[in-house]
Amino acid sequence: MTPQPDPEAGAAVKAADRAHVFHSWSAQELIDPLAVAGAEGSYFWDYDGRRYLDFTSGLVYTNIGYQHPEVVAAIQEQAARMTTFAPAFAVEARSEAARLIAARTPGDLDKIFFTNGGADAVEHALRMARLHTGRPKVLSAYRSYHGGTQQAVNVTGDPRRWASDSATAGVVHFWAPFLYRSRFYAETEEQECARALEHLETTIAFEGPSTIAAIILETIPGTAGIMPPPPGYLAGVRELCDKYGIVLVLDEVMAGFGRTGTWFAADLYDVVPDLMTFAKGVNSGYVPLGGVAISSEIAATFATRPYPGGLTYSGHPLACAAAVATINVMEEEGVVENAAALGASVVGPGLRELAERHPSVGEVRGTGMFWAVELVRDRETREPLVPYNASGEANAPMAAFAAAAKKAGIWPFVNMNRTHVVPPLNTSEAELKEGLAALDTALSVADEYVR
Repeated sequence: MTPQPDPEAGAAVKAADRAHVFHSWSAQELIDPLAVAGAEGSYFWDYDGRRYLDFTSGLVYTNIGYQHPEVVAAIQEQAARMTTFAPAFAVEARSEAARLIAARTPGDLDKIFFTNGGADAVEHALRMARLHTGRPKVLSAYRSYHGGTQQAVNVTGDPRRWASDSATAGVVHFWAPFLYRSRFYAETEEQECARALEHLETTIAFEGPSTIAAIILETIPGTAGIMPPPPGYLAGVRELCDKYGIVLVLDEVMAGFGRTGTWFAADLYDVVPDLMTFAKGVNSGYVPLGGVAISSEIAATFATRPYPGGLTYSGHPLACAAAVATINVMEEEGVVENAAALGASVVGPGLRELAERHPSVGEVRGTGMFWAVELVRDRETREPLVPYNASGEANAPMAAFAAAAKKAGIWPFVNMNRTHVVPPLNTSEAELKEGLAALDTALSVADEYVR
């Protein structure tokens, strides 16, 4: 589609938004949301006709881009046949979505509990773990994000937790590995892995293994920084969970469904959790959907004992029809393979080349279409370009970088002192190179703040 400027319509949309929409994670009078007129493929545009290459995939969920015709058609067809139906019944779209998901999850995660999104998937996964073990506590990492509902935000490890953390949620945080900013004074990935596992086992010991129901980890942390764990870490966590009878929950809400160049990030590490949460890319976010993939052992806990939880819209037919179409499109069009191939041949090399030329780049890390660029004031000291949880004037360098990126034609995913490169998985090589060129321009602005 060709963007058609219509500033008057855009002004009306913006006025209604500002009058009535209450935005998440925001001080309402300090935000200026862009009025979006349309989107297609890897691009969206505003009412002034400005087009942006979306390097955020929405919130890292439009894995097959915007308005894929086959998924749109599947939603329309399902709406014409059966728009909705209660979750206690067997419905074709729901059954087929569950079958397709279970066929791709690792190990014996063959039972699918559908939710409306990622946060309530985490809520239910942790409820299942507590009921299965009869234990109260959950361990989670500091550098993590698991959702905005009460339990999910409490297992989250970033500052969004603070306002809701009353220290009553039964959550204990620990340090997961991250060599670039190691909490363990490690100099190699091997040291970081070993010391992080020792720290985790010590935490388990001092908290009391018999009190811990679950350890929840993003397989590869997303919003917190896209930090692939060192070789052996997840396998080591799996061993600790087996040793102490703890449920391992892997959160694949952001990393799942091809984002890492595999169906699930767990496939990269040959680790099978007891529970796995998903959402976002399962249907490219076209209709809200999430879920929990459940192992046979935990499913057996509720074979004759009712599971005390559910949602009115669990497995909504429109959302499940979108999931069926999305998974089939990803298979037919080789979307997962495209993410792996272009991540390795275009995105990774392109970002590393930018790092060589821009002193503001401290580290590049990632896989598939899941990358982070760490921006610093000083490469030697690794001082972040902006302080932790910066806002206002303290965040000016990152705000200037983001503004420059948008002016250059890409919409960046910016969090703290990082920009994440997370475009749709079927973005073309030419589009990726266009985005990298825009990043090159924006990084020159970040370079101005280097000491």
